[in-house]
Amino acid sequence: MQPDLLDRAQTAHALQQFRRHSPLVHCMTNDVVQTFTANVLLALGASPAMVIDRDEAQQFSAIADALLINVGTLTRERADAMLAAAESANAAGKPWTLDPVAVGVLSFRTQFCQQLLALHPAAIRGNASEILALAGVSAGGRGVDTTDTASNALPAAQALARQTGAVVAVTGEVDYITDGSRTLMVTGGDVLMTRVVGTGCALSAVVAASCALQGDRLANVAAACAWLGLAGSLAVANSNGPGSFTPAFLDALYTLGGEDSL
Repeated sequence: MQPDLLDRAQTAHALQQFRRHSPLVHCMTNDVVQTFTANVLLALGASPAMVIDRDEAQQFSAIADALLINVGTLTRERADAMLAAAESANAAGKPWTLDPVAVGVLSFRTQFCQQLLALHPAAIRGNASEILALAGVSAGGRGVDTTDTASNALPAAQALARQTGAVVAVTGEVDYITDGSRTLMVTGGDVLMTRVVGTGCALSAVVAASCALQGDRLANVAAACAWLGLAGSLAVANSNGPGSFTPAFLDALYTLGGEDSL
């Protein structure tokens, strides 16, 4: 079955709901991208918080609207905190999202993310190589860089969604978002987004926030991908390279409007 393109009206409606709700997002993310991730969430209208200590993370994940677990700079101490936060989020009925950075390349994080899957993430966002590896399919990849295409990873993403009950977003030149039975496709963005650290990790935080919205979770996660893709395209038109792209990207996110601009 061919993926469907996300409807522009759904994208605009989800953004309106996002800004109205202003989700409080608990980001347990990697050290490299914390500031950028917080700025992306703020530009879109969400409220970020970076709480890492195990006891505080366990407490805060029950308070926040959504939780992001990003294993980019994983340590054993941080893994323990992430497990506690995910369990607490589940107990409080709060959705959490997994970003399986470099899974399939390094053994500790690969085993840890497999352990996390048993805690039922609401969404999983990764590149093609990460999704293939997480689904148990042999994949390429060089750390955070994928050597596979999103379209090639789609069957694995669909299988992973059916296995876990999560909405799985495999992102690349084209993004595919699936719940295992339905699949949406999102186009947009620019290769320059791969020359700035943190765009994928920030997307995972926005995906986490979108899981706190009412309505169709599949469409809401796809809308999150669409917002960042469009902002990336707009930012490229107003920048000369990576240095000027970052502020242009944040401005584009901040000024995203209704259906006409989406």
